[in-house]
Amino acid sequence: MLSWLRVVTIAAMVTFSVGVAAQDQYQEGVHYDLIEPAIHTGISDPVVVTEFFSYGCGHCYNFEPLLESFESRLPEGVVVQRTPVIWKNNSGMKLLAKTYYAVEVLDVFEPVHGAVFNTIHRQRKRLSTPEAVRAVFVENGVAEKDFDRAFGSFGLDSMVRQAAARTEGARVQGTPSLMVNGKYRIDTRQAGSQANMLKIAAFLADKELARLERAANAAD
Repeated sequence: MLSWLRVVTIAAMVTFSVGVAAQDQYQEGVHYDLIEPAIHTGISDPVVVTEFFSYGCGHCYNFEPLLESFESRLPEGVVVQRTPVIWKNNSGMKLLAKTYYAVEVLDVFEPVHGAVFNTIHRQRKRLSTPEAVRAVFVENGVAEKDFDRAFGSFGLDSMVRQAAARTEGARVQGTPSLMVNGKYRIDTRQAGSQANMLKIAAFLADKELARLERAANAAD
């Protein structure tokens, strides 16, 4: 995880038990938007909280420690999915999206995910070529041949296309943004802060868990 911002403020700590006050506080069309039609996340877990981000986004760099703290507190049945955004077929964003999916395919979230953010935002280095990306992976213990095999794979290109389609389907206009179960979109402008984005996501995840529980009980 990103040790450089390990301290998370009390305001950003999120619980998953939302009372009546929260139900009144968070309203559709005010604090979050309904996505119609809902889109598929591609994940089978009951509730999926999707983060739309880019490694090149400074706000995403600051949001990552908060998201990791949120992720560590998830109840059973709720997972986080990271989706790198690609707008207007931008080649630089495609490269960074491929970078994230290489992290996933090679199973090196620790430590490469944080290292990519640090390279761009702390070291002020551009990752604009596959060679520059490879160097970060190699510096963090990934063999060159393993990186090259993953980065050049058809499967990685397919993941990037799916991410672009997911971003378009959710009508995401800024990063970081969140989506809950392909149905609800949350952005910083509506939420008021990054910490509030996560509180709203927790509220909506609770709402989805309760809906699924009701459906299961009705089926018994």
